[in-house]
Amino acid sequence: MLSAVVAVAMCLLGWRQADQADRIDAHPVRVEGTVTQLPGGGGSYSQVAYPVDGRRLTAADLWLPADVRLGDAICLEHAADDPSAVRVCGKTYPQPVGVGLAQTSVPAAVLMCGLCLWRIRRSRAGAERARAAFTVAFAAEGMPALTQGKRSRRRRKGGRRALR
Repeated sequence: MLSAVVAVAMCLLGWRQADQADRIDAHPVRVEGTVTQLPGGGGSYSQVAYPVDGRRLTAADLWLPADVRLGDAICLEHAADDPSAVRVCGKTYPQPVGVGLAQTSVPAAVLMCGLCLWRIRRSRAGAERARAAFTVAFAAEGMPALTQGKRSRRRRKGGRRALR
């Protein structure tokens, strides 16, 4: 179940990246942004500020060159109809993580989901066969009842113990 949830989430993440890339490709607008934050070791993302129609917008976790420094100018493209869909000039997708995760985790999650479904189906089929064999062995027609309709008086190994 978890693998199916992961597969759906990664598909949505990859689809979002592809959708943004398509919107930018349809009507790209080039602007110059400024790097305001670089990724650090504590799980922080890069951040780039860029102007759109007199407003200052920011984009996080873009695909920045390795030699970029804080305050450097960087070329960005955004969609004309959606200024929040932005990427670095010359790149295909806005964020590197979304597409990379989707490309690796979706096939793995689909494979795990398929494997789990196959095992569940196989175990249920095995249980059905075992139940059918048990039913045939002890309830076949013409076979005398083992207790002739009475309760069995067979004692358990420990016998009955009084409750204290």
